[in-house]
Amino acid sequence: MQVPTRRADKLPRQKSDPHLTPEKFRELTDTLKKLKEVKRPREAAEVKRLAEMGDFSENAGYQMAKSRLRGINKRIDEISDLLTRAEIISPNNSGKIELGNLITLAQNGKQKKYRLLGSVETDPQNGIISHNSPLGEALLGKRVGDQVKISPREKIIEYKIISIE
Repeated sequence: MQVPTRRADKLPRQKSDPHLTPEKFRELTDTLKKLKEVKRPREAAEVKRLAEMGDFSENAGYQMAKSRLRGINKRIDEISDLLTRAEIISPNNSGKIELGNLITLAQNGKQKKYRLLGSVETDPQNGIISHNSPLGEALLGKRVGDQVKISPREKIIEYKIISIE
């Protein structure tokens, strides 16, 4: 007999970036606690209730509840893995750009501020970029006054570093 596999089980899991701010670490810890103590027990009770109705193959509610429980368990595994591998970001003022710094850049006479964090917390619309992004990679290790160039989509964009906080 062949054991059925779900599509998600066939895909390789990519390890997420372990760099987290203390705030994000606390947020993920709280989320994990809520999933383990509230959501998973509630969903497991629902699966048990629906299982008592009999025929599993015709029981759509049971199948959906099992799917939700699998999703909760997967999220618990992902968060637990991330928290065990977490590296807390704590920038210092060494004069070089590193994770956690707020950087002011100038491009074509306009200034923009970016916070450089791990890829779990990126939000480009709000000025939070990943150290794995093209701009983030170019900025790491640079100092005030340095120029950085990135070339997305075959055009070159040049930035000047104004300040590092």
